[in-house]
Amino acid sequence: MDSPFLKYLSQTVHVKQEHLPLLDELISRRQLKKNDVLLTAGQVCKHMFFVEEGLLRLFSTDENGKEHIVQFASENWFMSERGSLYFGTPSEFSIDVLEDSQLVVFDQEFIEKASSISAEFRTYNEYLLQNHIRHLQKRINLLIGASAEQRYIEFINLYADLTLRIPQWMIASYLGITPESLSRVRKGLSRQNFK
Repeated sequence: MDSPFLKYLSQTVHVKQEHLPLLDELISRRQLKKNDVLLTAGQVCKHMFFVEEGLLRLFSTDENGKEHIVQFASENWFMSERGSLYFGTPSEFSIDVLEDSQLVVFDQEFIEKASSISAEFRTYNEYLLQNHIRHLQKRINLLIGASAEQRYIEFINLYADLTLRIPQWMIASYLGITPESLSRVRKGLSRQNFK
């Protein structure tokens, strides 16, 4: 079981060992290069992605061409445009590759089959959906009511391993602030010995 995805299913999701080969048959793997595009706004999302290695981002682009980053996904994270995937509607978001990446790719049918094969997977998928909603609600609350400093601290708590892997302008985009504001926030926190 050298696959990071199967290891994740076994250790985190607690899928029984005898179910792992059955689930492994239902997925595919893709090697992608930095700057590859997985989904373009306007397309219908057909897949979910599990990051075995690398880094993805989900973002929208406004009418002025400015990008607004909604989510990052690094190792052992899932990413998809769930609304488009589930409802079959054109996506408002794009997904691209920020680092050379190894991904597990699966579709909605995988979720249904995996849920029928493994009760543990079914339970974990429900947990993932609820946790995703919880994070989105928290993120909305931070964006409408928290200071830039509070938002940055939350970013660090959620994406601790990413601060050196992504450019500062992307962090600023995720936080809904300018790169200059992010620089001021970081300087202020460094004076407080925040790490």
